[in-house]
Amino acid sequence: MKTKQIVFLIFLSLYLNVWNIHAQSYAQLVDPLIGSKGDGLGCGYSYIGATYPFGMVQFSPGFFTPQRGFGITQLSGAGCANMGNFPVIPLAGELQKSPNDMDGFKPYVEVNEANAGFLSVLMEDDTQAELTVNKRSGIARFTFAGEKGTVIIGAGVSATFVENARIEITSPTSCEGFSYGGDFCGAKTPYKIYFAAEFDREAEGSGVWMKKNLLGSAKLAYGKNSGAYFSFDTKNDQEVEYRIAISFVSIENARENLRQSAMENGFDAYRQSASKVWNENLGKIKVASDKQDDLVQFYTHFYHTLIHPNLVSDFNGEYIGADYKVHKAQKGRDVYSSFSVWDTYRTQAQLVAMLYPKEASDMMQSLVDFADQAGGYGRWMLANIETGIMQGDPTPILIANSYAFGATDFDTEKAFFHMKRGATIPRLYSQDREIRPYLRAYNEKGIAPASMLLEYTSADYAIGQFALQALKNEKEASFFTQRSNNWKNLYNPQINWLCSRHENGTWKSIHHDWREATYKNYFWMVPYDLETLIDTIGGKKVAEARLDTLFERLDASYDEDWYAAGNEPDFQVPWIYNWTDSPEKTNKVIQRIFNEMYNSSSSGLPGNDDLGTMGAWYVFASVGLYPMMPGVGGFSVNIPRFSEISVELPEGQLIISGGSKQASEIRVLKINGKKHNPLWLDWKELENGAEIQINTR
Repeated sequence: MKTKQIVFLIFLSLYLNVWNIHAQSYAQLVDPLIGSKGDGLGCGYSYIGATYPFGMVQFSPGFFTPQRGFGITQLSGAGCANMGNFPVIPLAGELQKSPNDMDGFKPYVEVNEANAGFLSVLMEDDTQAELTVNKRSGIARFTFAGEKGTVIIGAGVSATFVENARIEITSPTSCEGFSYGGDFCGAKTPYKIYFAAEFDREAEGSGVWMKKNLLGSAKLAYGKNSGAYFSFDTKNDQEVEYRIAISFVSIENARENLRQSAMENGFDAYRQSASKVWNENLGKIKVASDKQDDLVQFYTHFYHTLIHPNLVSDFNGEYIGADYKVHKAQKGRDVYSSFSVWDTYRTQAQLVAMLYPKEASDMMQSLVDFADQAGGYGRWMLANIETGIMQGDPTPILIANSYAFGATDFDTEKAFFHMKRGATIPRLYSQDREIRPYLRAYNEKGIAPASMLLEYTSADYAIGQFALQALKNEKEASFFTQRSNNWKNLYNPQINWLCSRHENGTWKSIHHDWREATYKNYFWMVPYDLETLIDTIGGKKVAEARLDTLFERLDASYDEDWYAAGNEPDFQVPWIYNWTDSPEKTNKVIQRIFNEMYNSSSSGLPGNDDLGTMGAWYVFASVGLYPMMPGVGGFSVNIPRFSEISVELPEGQLIISGGSKQASEIRVLKINGKKHNPLWLDWKELENGAEIQINTR
């Protein structure tokens, strides 16, 4: 009897442990501080503030400008200063001099609490700032330590620069304005952004500033380094609540977004609402673990994948197009921007399409509409601007990938129209950025600078797949698929590597024309034709030996000849062992990457998160399914990191069991009880729900 009781208690304990993990708040598991410290290539550049799934605002201290307080627009994980519009700072006491450029303030000194949708920090003067958000507005609660408190709001201040701005105090509780200008990674981003803000009680006094001039009795300020301030009596009531909404269309729309975002019962109600939304979204993937740190890392990375692209259409459906005109979203659709396409096409787009086909379809329609208005697809879109950052022609890949993984409700004919034009017409522009540089030589001779050419061939393959899947156009599919073979023009048999050519056909140095990586990293960027690539260099043993050498280190910088865990061109390389005779090495390398390159500290990412790209890599590697091929709905397989995983797909539940953090070999893989090739899974076999059972050793 005693033995049965002991066994029962053991099983009860295990059950309660798993139940507790699944019952706890996913929002509370998120630690936005992960990846928020450091500099250079090994930094996540993640912001720590409050955000909403694919929402319009990101309320946070700026990564690059924390001294300027809390901006309402940010990019998650981008490696250059960006946006940071309408920063707000709470100050104890009264304002004595002009804030000017807002660089004279101290950043927050301590984080009290940070999780999905909420941030609480302590300022140097003991003021507490709490931030939360909803779909189109940011909400702050400032708690002042003394008898007076001041809130300053910058209009002619951002994280980069402002060309023009205006702010007007419209009542003792409100202000509104606009700002023009900015840049991103050296590219000008002349978007226009408007705001409306209000407090929960009347200010005792207010004023504005313009550069070094503090104008205590004025209601209007304009230009660079301008803003407004509101002073409150905090002797008996120390709390002041502040709400702000934005619009890229007009102040009127910002006011309406603010009005439509209003909730009763104050800050706590907003915070609870944000937490509820994050729990619902993060709960789409449930993993079981007895280690809290594993859960924190997983849900933080999953959280990062759900921040961008973000909403840019207003409550009334209006948005600013790439032609700088006001447009209206199609009925039932939202419009999105912040497309870090060169990064996100590799991982994040597929995950969003799998879990959110409706939102992902709207995102794809947003890209098609942008191309209509701009003249073609961009590479890196911020607000209504094509920045031209990075290289290649990545947007066709992202659209094809999204379609292949379930986001199919958009104008596919028009999508292909822009794919084909951008891929075949030289000197075609998206706004003022050339879509495919070197396209004439690529069209005529099949050559371009090496890493750029590999991006183009991936895009061609993706366009071919899209033509076949979405349009059933075999002729176009054949043309682009055949053209993706241009990668072979880089193969130099004298050195057995891929290498750039001059237009006359002669070989360049092996070290030329590799963007943000070396020839050893980019060599493997032919994921759609790996068998041919491997045969070309001498077979599987040669490929395995070359991979082994690459993985001697995992922390390479751009100019080093080893694996760079934090850089996109290398993301898919661990799974290439699945095309050799040693697929177990895929699992060993991925385990090393998890153990050596990721942790839960503020510097715990091996590279820029790049708007959820690295977060999605972590999620896919954790569940054991990696989307390798451009435009193809399917996965190269590795051993999952968790023993039990549940993914809530729109058409059913995907259950994955048998994962392990120690095992290196998949002995048997079954789908719905039937044995299956353990190295590749077709999305069609999983999209309506399935059970994957893995037996390892």
